Amino acid sequence: MKKSFVNRRFQKLLLEKESNRIVDSGKIKTIGIISSDEISRWIDIKKEVDSIYNTDAKIFSFLSSTKNKPENTLYFSEKSFGWKGQVKEASLKTFLEEPFDLLIGYFNKKNLYTELAVLHSNAKFKAGISKVNQQLYDIEINEYPKNTVRFLTELKRYLEILNKI
Repeated sequence: MKKSFVNRRFQKLLLEKESNRIVDSGKIKTIGIISSDEISRWIDIKKEVDSIYNTDAKIFSFLSSTKNKPENTLYFSEKSFGWKGQVKEASLKTFLEEPFDLLIGYFNKKNLYTELAVLHSNAKFKAGISKVNQQLYDIEINEYPKNTVRFLTELKRYLEILNKI
């Protein structure tokens, strides 16, 4: 039942944010990543981003079950959000309020909570894997998550064309 309330609020927020979105033309210096635990288990996306973009990216991953939460990793779950889709967890809220120059949504499956996290982010420019929700991103790259280097290289190419790096 909570999910249906959150979904309605998500759709409303999505329309509001999409109509008010202004794409920043500034250079990219800070990077945030929102991923899923499924992807984070087999790919170290933060390490790949750091090596290609020479940054110290910050990452939060969606954890479907909080029972086996890994130590020293920032995760969020369904419980991080209230009934109206608002962020309840302080560490996630701090992450989403940070005005990253680039937010990468590195997940390829529709998930209300990862999409909601991307939507709530104050990032100036958002990029992600295509076919999830094109309304969330300023640019989408059509690539499989296992091809991390190709995804990041392609994203870098487009960012260079846009004069963002």
